[in-house]
Amino acid sequence: MDIDKKYIRVGVLGCGAIGSGIAKSISGELKKFRYQLTALYDVDPLKSSRLQKNLHLKNIVRSSFENLLVNCDLVVEAVASDCTIDLVARTIKAKKIVLVMSVGQLLKDLKVLKSAEKYGAKVLIPSGAIAGIDAIKAGSSVKLRSVTLSSRKPVKAFRNNIYLENKGFDLGKIKKDTVLFSGNVAAAVKAFPQNVNVAATLALACGDISKVKIQLIASPKAKLNSHEIVVKGDFGTIMTKTDNEICPDNPKTSYLAVLSAIQTLKDYSSVVRIGT
Repeated sequence: MDIDKKYIRVGVLGCGAIGSGIAKSISGELKKFRYQLTALYDVDPLKSSRLQKNLHLKNIVRSSFENLLVNCDLVVEAVASDCTIDLVARTIKAKKIVLVMSVGQLLKDLKVLKSAEKYGAKVLIPSGAIAGIDAIKAGSSVKLRSVTLSSRKPVKAFRNNIYLENKGFDLGKIKKDTVLFSGNVAAAVKAFPQNVNVAATLALACGDISKVKIQLIASPKAKLNSHEIVVKGDFGTIMTKTDNEICPDNPKTSYLAVLSAIQTLKDYSSVVRIGT
């Protein structure tokens, strides 16, 4: 896609809390960055219809994913489901730009990312709800010795999780900080697909998924989603912590994740880019 076009047509795939937040920004502040919202799609047509009305959009495509692809240059993926890989793959094959929010799903098949070069597409992955991705990417050019992530969230963020139910966890009985999971990223993504996008982003930034160790903690006192990262390597040591306000419509998502996606779109269309 020629970025010198008058505007970049955007289709938002998934009209939940994240997709709606990004769509609102595209219809507002991102207009001056030459973006135009041209399509919305959700498997639940009521969600896309409600979002269209809330944004006061008249000429918008909502009929199908296929029509969304035809009517946009850039797709914002915010579906957070098992079909993410297929949808991203089809977007890449259509030679579109795709901004991926459900990063954890990508780890199930990294070949999808490699196919972007084959089809001449582009994949954008925001930093999400964590800090330090720019420095970690720079540090990964030399040897990394260890990468750890500790994520602490309110108990309600882990509701309706099959892995926890099978393990016999009763979230209602948690009275103090409790480690729900400790292990590698691949296992975490499988067990907590809606809670570990930050871990997947961190793993991709490191360039070595096997080096990342993750711990998920449910805290009855927590009101924010907190992520602590420690990376050690030949460059030195990186330590970051983010205490994220929770997305109003989704306790499993941090508000910073939405803001990160918006900033990624700003950077993509900007002449000057700051940071690695």
